[in-house]
Amino acid sequence: MPQNWMFGQMRSALEIPKNVDILDHIHSLPSSEQDAAQEKIRAIERSAMSSQEAQPGLVSLMEYLETKKIPKGICTRNFDAPVTHLLEKFLEGKEFGPIVTRETRAVLFHRLLWCATERLDGRLLSTDVLIQLEFKPPKPNPAGILHIAKTWGFLNNEGAGDASQLIMVGDSIDDMTAGHTAGAATVLLVNDVNAHLAEHEHTDLIVSRLDDLIEVLEKGFVGRIGSEEENNTRERAEHVLRGGRSEDGVRS
Repeated sequence: MPQNWMFGQMRSALEIPKNVDILDHIHSLPSSEQDAAQEKIRAIERSAMSSQEAQPGLVSLMEYLETKKIPKGICTRNFDAPVTHLLEKFLEGKEFGPIVTRETRAVLFHRLLWCATERLDGRLLSTDVLIQLEFKPPKPNPAGILHIAKTWGFLNNEGAGDASQLIMVGDSIDDMTAGHTAGAATVLLVNDVNAHLAEHEHTDLIVSRLDDLIEVLEKGFVGRIGSEEENNTRERAEHVLRGGRSEDGVRS
């Protein structure tokens, strides 16, 4: 579940205002100060891990995707520990790769340990999660999503990653912008904090639960309607929050 309270704590720890991007600020610091700043936000992320909860419908959606052999990747601005905690607590044995964080090499280390443990149980996670390089910049830059597309073999005529066959699912403007800029379809997991993003031009589809995507994928993704209709997408997002099913977003 979203833990948006972390961002206020991070900005307080770094002594920066709300309009300053946390990672941009850290990267702008002298190299001698960056490690200490990173550790401040890592400490907050570690603290949040103890109360981390799975999004409703997460396990059902992951099981569906594995049944259909649809690959899954992760692109996040978090560091490795919260991602590893999520996978081990809620998605043990599920295959993900690539996993792109702000510290991808650390994820490789943890995933290698996890793979070694799985071998003892007679199981082995996908080696795709091991084929990664550390790179910047983070979301909302599309680099991470394009890296995932390229790793999966989706390439344009120049041999670069082509995300036009991908779906980016997230709950923030960084998620929607990164996906849109990469050329992927975007799905907003709407909540009472981000409902305003339903009307954003980078949002193609809105859902209230992750397993709502199962029906969407079964019927075919139709979120990018590019229509001339004048729909009130904020009202439709609020309908989803009241318990309605998935709704198509509108791209103007």
